Amino acid sequence: MTKASGIPAAKPTAPAVTVTGNASINDAPLFAPLTLRLDAGRWTCLLGGSGVGKSTLLRLICGLATGADFQGEIRASDAVPVADRVAYMAQDDLLLPWASVAQNVLLGSRLRGQVADQDRLARILERVGLSDHATKKPDELSGGQRQRVALARTLMEDKPIILLDEPFSALDAQTRAAMQDLAVELLADKTVLIVTHDPAEAARLGQAIVVMTPAGLQNFPHPASAIPRPIDDLETLECQAALLRHLREDTSQERSTS
Repeated sequence: MTKASGIPAAKPTAPAVTVTGNASINDAPLFAPLTLRLDAGRWTCLLGGSGVGKSTLLRLICGLATGADFQGEIRASDAVPVADRVAYMAQDDLLLPWASVAQNVLLGSRLRGQVADQDRLARILERVGLSDHATKKPDELSGGQRQRVALARTLMEDKPIILLDEPFSALDAQTRAAMQDLAVELLADKTVLIVTHDPAEAARLGQAIVVMTPAGLQNFPHPASAIPRPIDDLETLECQAALLRHLREDTSQERSTS
């Protein structure tokens, strides 16, 4: 059981994941040959302009349909298949409107026909601050509460590899920072990939920061301090500003060559 969260840690230990290859749609290149490595038990932030293939790359790791032709491989450092060990949290909370908070959190177990672990459910709802809302429907919740339900559902899967596709982008700044803090605490020791458009989020959360462009991937320097980094920390702010400048330069170059 982890000391920070009170929730049993995933077993076995989260592996590193490496994605190598290229993708196209109807013979048109989507992303160039690349190698993306997700370090074991660490947060990797993936940024880049719209349409460069970030979400497609994430869905490939999940084993979900993408509509793209992928030529390459996705492998884990322990040589065990990746897709079955992934939990995915989308940008939208994707809650079932007719189901309660508890039923939404237990959706994975229900779809697999498994008996739900009610003790684990209770612990997770307590940690995300939703114990008193377990019987409510999504339309009775605030935006931040709905995102916490989505996070709880991801935690309930107890997978070692976590993929997050802009999960906090729809939240106000204060709620977004609180959700980032909670996610880092509860996903300790997981291998996490988060797709984001927000340089501030990457500067706070990135233990590796990768920028995706049509030409491939670029590794970007990140602060050495532990995550989640303080919003007003000087090194975090400098990283945020440098990353924003880098993204703006990439966008300008893309426009000038298009």
